Amino acid sequence: MRVMGSETEYGIHAPSAPGANATMMSARIIQAYATVTRQRAAGGAETRWDYTDEEPLHDARGWTVDRAAADPSQLTDQPPVLDAEAVALAYGRQELELDGADESGSLLMNMVLGNGARLYVDHAHPEYSSPEVTNPRDAVAWDAAGDLVALATVRKVAADTTLPPINLYKNNTDNKSVSYGSHENYLMPRSVPFGDIIRGLTPFFVSRQVVCGAGRVGLGQDSSTPGYQISQRADFFEAEVGLETTIRRPIINTRDEPHATADKYRRLHVIIGDANLSQASNYLKFGTTAMVLSLIEAGQAPKIEVHEPVQALQSISHDTTLTATVRLLDGRRITALDIQWMYYEAAAKLAQETGVADSVTGDGHTHAVLARWESTLTTLGSDISAAASSVEWVAKRSLLEGYRHRDGLAWDDARLGLVDLQWSDIRPEKGLYYRLLSRDRMTRIVDDGDIARAVSEPPSDTRAYFRGRCVSKFGKDVVGASWDSVIFDVPGLGKLQRVPTREPLRGTQTLTGALFERHQDAGSFLAELMGQNPPAAKS
Repeated sequence: MRVMGSETEYGIHAPSAPGANATMMSARIIQAYATVTRQRAAGGAETRWDYTDEEPLHDARGWTVDRAAADPSQLTDQPPVLDAEAVALAYGRQELELDGADESGSLLMNMVLGNGARLYVDHAHPEYSSPEVTNPRDAVAWDAAGDLVALATVRKVAADTTLPPINLYKNNTDNKSVSYGSHENYLMPRSVPFGDIIRGLTPFFVSRQVVCGAGRVGLGQDSSTPGYQISQRADFFEAEVGLETTIRRPIINTRDEPHATADKYRRLHVIIGDANLSQASNYLKFGTTAMVLSLIEAGQAPKIEVHEPVQALQSISHDTTLTATVRLLDGRRITALDIQWMYYEAAAKLAQETGVADSVTGDGHTHAVLARWESTLTTLGSDISAAASSVEWVAKRSLLEGYRHRDGLAWDDARLGLVDLQWSDIRPEKGLYYRLLSRDRMTRIVDDGDIARAVSEPPSDTRAYFRGRCVSKFGKDVVGASWDSVIFDVPGLGKLQRVPTREPLRGTQTLTGALFERHQDAGSFLAELMGQNPPAAKS
């Protein structure tokens, strides 16, 4: 069991309004979902994010970056400011009536959802941050739930004929030198030395793209060199280790912001992954990374060091034959598949020693991840095209090759770039991934019913259950929330009541489900939770 979660920044575009401000369009997306849920009056869709414990400038290597020296993109501990008038002007309208605007007329920029997730504006993109889960299958389900949330907003905006339609894309680049993130988060013990994390993860992250890359038309940050590559993100990385996420992007990110009991836990913030639509690729991304972290914690990660990891990352991404070799510091040259096999064998050995991989008595997930990891590496090593139903970059390449052969297109033909973009369109009637999925040509890890439930229901086995249920049941009394707190404003109590949730494996359905069932109002709920007398009822 390992607490994990995802963050997806969606690409955003208004085809009929090419000059529209992306940040303002993103605010419109958040507002649209508030109206979709119709929970503003009593269900808490407008619950604001609590920035109290945000610490984006703490570095895991032991220091804090001076605020004046930080890039503005790093200051995620303060809410963005954008008022309705500015949005109205951006869309060319003198007046704008917004169901989602608050009493001051300001647009919503943050929402805490009933499934425990966060939906907000992150710079120039709408971002969905999934609730905390404890296994890779759930990580896939609640990540995919974000795509349904995004789809609902697109539908809502399209229904408003007074505003330009907005399209959202689950990808990582506009192919014009701009990249946006798909991040992962994993809970680790604070006691693990960060140097061990760097050494254990760097070769794995350099090579992981072969099983979970999303594929991309064009080489280089601006896609000016014709071709096709494995990863959407690889060309945008420039450092081995660092705190930044939007400039000088590092393979290993050092942000030390645990969102949990700080002296006990570390939240490993991973920025190197692609945004995956393929469930199988997403499953391996989460599952294999969690296993490698277990290897590092046990001191059993493979002892290999890659020479010039950034260059190796990009060389691997540019080689879709999977035959390119990278140099190790000991002089050996090996392929990305070789590195992945080393990690697989070490993970399988540790799982056997600890018993977690047993299909009957194990944890119920390790065996499945190991089996898929092994089969995927085997397939990629023998017939890459045979992996098209599960490995996203292979599936996309197969589709693009079909267009190339049919129409005689070179890799620098603009039409292929449009196909690449259409692959990631979150509208099922437009997105090419969804077309393949509907024809059973892409592997499913979770079914549509599970994903639909994850849109509105929180995971039952983490603190996300408590957060989500507070928002959905007592939303009119919840004025703020974050990963590690829920803040109530209950009439009769006189002051705000902050409920800390610093332990990610508390606040579960097992621990709090009956409490929610016993109470219909926030006052009595808090009274029992905090061992106090309930507030006096108004006469």
